Formats: sequence, structure tokens, C-alpha cells
Amino acid sequence: MKEYHKIQTLFERDPKTKKLIVGKYCNPTIEYLKDNVWTFTEKVDGTNVRVYWNGHEVRYGGRTDNAQIPAPLVNRLNELFGGEANAQLFEQKFGEKEVFLFGEGYGPKIQNGGNYRDSVDFILFDVMICGNFQPRESIEDIAHFFGIDVVPIVLEGTLQDGVEYVLAHRESIVAKNGAMLEGLVGKTKIETLDRAGNRNIVKIKFKDFA
Repeated sequence: MKEYHKIQTLFERDPKTKKLIVGKYCNPTIEYLKDNVWTFTEKVDGTNVRVYWNGHEVRYGGRTDNAQIPAPLVNRLNELFGGEANAQLFEQKFGEKEVFLFGEGYGPKIQNGGNYRDSVDFILFDVMICGNFQPRESIEDIAHFFGIDVVPIVLEGTLQDGVEYVLAHRESIVAKNGAMLEGLVGKTKIETLDRAGNRNIVKIKFKDFA
């Protein structure tokens, strides 16, 4: 199964101090686009999960093919996506198209998820259909169709707006039990690529500024 790409940290890190060099962007294209409108969603502290529809059956995977998914999370994925009825829903929605639902498994005993909620769950953050990442409207439509959560849009603005939000707002929107905001993931409002063909997408984590 295709792995989800890594998300770049907004700024480069000093190799000696290991701290961020604020203002030195990770990528010249990111710097060029810094004052454009970006869409920022909450970054959930969990484990990466891939739900794969190959046109005939549904399969699950972690961030890599060797990653182990905790048993309670597998049970939750089976509830959401397993069985013949769900397979028919995938076929109804996508036909024989190849589809990846990329999301985060989170909750008790998954990273720092105990403060998110009382039980494990899956939250959608990206969708790829036939090799193409889908716009936000499509992601929300698919989440609604399958009755699953989707990471909330926190704000739209420049990259500096994103940094200021992370530094000023410490409470998670997703959490039900008082978890702190881990950070934001920002994408250009219209999907763009850099000169190497990589998506322009960044993460802004509070702990990187602490």
C-alpha cells in the first residue's frame, strides 16, 4: 500500500542546537507562498492509519507496511470499515477506483491520546483517489458518507497567522477530555506542488517553539 508522505516542519532546524531557525523556511517554494492563503487543520497526536480500497476489498495499514496497529484501534476500524456491508458502501461510492483514506488513530494508550477521549477512534485528514489528493470539500463529503470524523479547519491565513495561532491557542478542538493542541497542518488553499513535484504542506508544532 502507498505510504503517506512526510510533512515538512515549517522552518529548518539548527544542526547544533536542534532548535528551529525561525524565518528560515524548509523549502524555497514554501517561503514564496508564505503570504498566500493557507488552510490549517488541527494536527492530532496519534498514529497514522491508511484505509485502502483496491476496487474489491478494504485493507488497513499503519504509517508503513511494518507498523503495528493497536488491537483496540483495529477493532474500531473494523466497526467503521470492515465487513460486507461496508465493502458495498466503498463500491457504491468509488466503484473500482483505487482509494486511500488517510487518517489518525487516536485515544487512550496511543501517543498522548488519553486526554483526547475515553476510547480509541479514527479521524480522517486526507484522501487520495487514483493517485490524486482530493480537495477539502471532497474529504468532508467522504467523511459524511462513511459517518466518520474529519480534522477541523482551525483557520485560513498566512503561514505567520498559523504560527501565531499555535503559540496563542493551547486547547485542542478535537479533544473531549482537555488535551492540549499539538499543532497545525497547513496546505495551500488550492493544491500546489514545488519544483520537485512535492505537495506544499507543512506542520507547525507548539513544542518546536517551546
